[in-house]
Amino acid sequence: MPLNKYIQDGDNQDLTNERFKATFDTEHLATVYHGGEEKLKKLRHIRNEITKRGHLFDSIPSAHRTRAEKIEDVSRKLKNLMETVSDFADVTDNLDMVAIIRDVMGVDGFPLALHTLMFVPTLQNQADDEQIEEWLMEAIQGKIIGTYAQTELGHGTNLSAIETTATFDKSTDEFVIHTPTTTATKWWPGGLGTSCTHVVLVANLIIDLKNYGLHPFFVPIRDRNTYLPLSGISVGDIGSKMGVNCVDNGFLAFVNYRIPRRNMLMKHSKVSKDGSYTAPPHPKAAYTTMLYVRSELILHQSCYLAMAMAISIRYSAVRRQGEIKAGTQEVQILDYQTQQYRLFPGLARVFAYVTAAATVSAMTESCIKDLSHGNSDVLADLHALSCGLKAVVTHQASQSIDQARQACGGHGYSDASYLPSLYTSSVGACTYEGENMVMLLQLARYLMKAATKKDEGAALTPLVAYLGGKSDQISTGNDKFAKLLSHFEHIARRRVMHAYRQMIEEEQHGVERDYAFANHSVDWAKAARAHTKLFIANGFAARVQTISDDAVRDVFTTLVELYLCYELMEMAADLTADGYLSEADVQQLRVQIYESLKKIRPNAVSIVDSFDLCDRELRSVLGRRDGHVYENLYKWAQLSPLNQKNLPHVEKYLKPMTSKL
Repeated sequence: MPLNKYIQDGDNQDLTNERFKATFDTEHLATVYHGGEEKLKKLRHIRNEITKRGHLFDSIPSAHRTRAEKIEDVSRKLKNLMETVSDFADVTDNLDMVAIIRDVMGVDGFPLALHTLMFVPTLQNQADDEQIEEWLMEAIQGKIIGTYAQTELGHGTNLSAIETTATFDKSTDEFVIHTPTTTATKWWPGGLGTSCTHVVLVANLIIDLKNYGLHPFFVPIRDRNTYLPLSGISVGDIGSKMGVNCVDNGFLAFVNYRIPRRNMLMKHSKVSKDGSYTAPPHPKAAYTTMLYVRSELILHQSCYLAMAMAISIRYSAVRRQGEIKAGTQEVQILDYQTQQYRLFPGLARVFAYVTAAATVSAMTESCIKDLSHGNSDVLADLHALSCGLKAVVTHQASQSIDQARQACGGHGYSDASYLPSLYTSSVGACTYEGENMVMLLQLARYLMKAATKKDEGAALTPLVAYLGGKSDQISTGNDKFAKLLSHFEHIARRRVMHAYRQMIEEEQHGVERDYAFANHSVDWAKAARAHTKLFIANGFAARVQTISDDAVRDVFTTLVELYLCYELMEMAADLTADGYLSEADVQQLRVQIYESLKKIRPNAVSIVDSFDLCDRELRSVLGRRDGHVYENLYKWAQLSPLNQKNLPHVEKYLKPMTSKL
């Protein structure tokens, strides 16, 4: 009996042959990938229930629709989903809802994307018990639709420059929300354009002329019956974007708009009727929403990348092009080493990022629980780590997805492949929720403080213990992994301390620390990347020990080897600097990469099959499970509106031109 459970009669023969090569049970790897048998079973149950209700969610490809038609279509699906989802899923389980939405809506977004990702979690984490009782269930049930309004037209990641104000009026027990300048207009929140009835608004809290900094407020913006803006509010859509155009990103401005005092989210900070202010137990307690969002974002990126790998690797097994030796049969393009080098590192990154996402999610949940008991010890470490992970994962995932697109040739450029949608969805995250370079520099400031402690001989936290020498973070049970991970530590330590010493040298010549840091920000950003890659590498390598199935562990081990060697080669200059490794040592890493490619090649299709993605979720002609690409590409093209007769541009402009000849 074949080990690959995805083989079916009538499939493309090349794809079937690939599946028969599997050296492991795809069901076992699927269980590992999805985090356990129960989670996989639950996911499949949800998928089957969606299939039963297919008539509620079917539509023509979004590529053949205008933006307005796309948003109308996903809104129709959304309404149908909200009316039926509680019949087959736990609507309070965010991970379940994310999986359902990705299946039904795709990756181009939908009007409630930020409602699910940020609005509801913010209420859960920053509203007090009374506020949760009043608002949360209505939000979960979609009776109110919200988004998170923080970014302004003039300022994004520089939160200290946010201009919107919420001034407390003691005489009425209300906050007066105001947009003082054009640049203070809220800009970009998803769903704000046409869909939201409420927002969590981030504004400066002002009491008796004193600014207490940014705080979150629960603010109604549209009448829930008419959908017209409430008096004192200007709101609308900001227009089309590079991608994710099923989300109606919007703008929002206020003119002395009033809300009750109790509409400030008061789990951490409080304002009483007499204007007394109670500060949060930790100045960064409000970061919990951002921590949650970033852990979710990493998981989303791993999913986008998994989809891209499934599409490109399946297609590479189906596509035959060229001859390795003249006069022989055309070969599957997956047989070319160059194709493997393009795709397999991205395949390894999928598993690395899934592991990192699970780790950070658990750390975030633990941190939130600790904060509820007044313990904020790990908040700074976790916030810094989340900044680095957000920057590194979004950048590398989008790079790997674009490589997958290019590896599919011209057909990869077609919307029929779904790879353009995956790329624009992924690369957008390099900017939103914190621009990547700013995120790296936030982590760099944390590393600067750690380097200072190291210089002073002070104790270091576990995440930066490597700065003082070999840390105790390397615990893999694999000597080869331990050696490779020690290289990651060396690079991270070298980059951090190099940037630190450069900065200190400037300080010794009279340059203020902030300017000295800025003068070496490129080196600090490189240090932050190395620190983050070390964290990902440690977690990925340690994951191998948790796998009991020998055959799956062998495959996983090869993926880890490829990941470690490939990432090290991306930083090879650091390995030979100062004579740490010889050129021959670095060449051996390159050889290990090529050996890993050979090992992965016969299992590549079965590995992506283990992601357990259905065709509805992939939305890709190239990535079809059955491999019948070409006939379905032709069918897909027939759906184009430009294949209709009597097209206006032909009748009005082209015919008059050619008929004169």
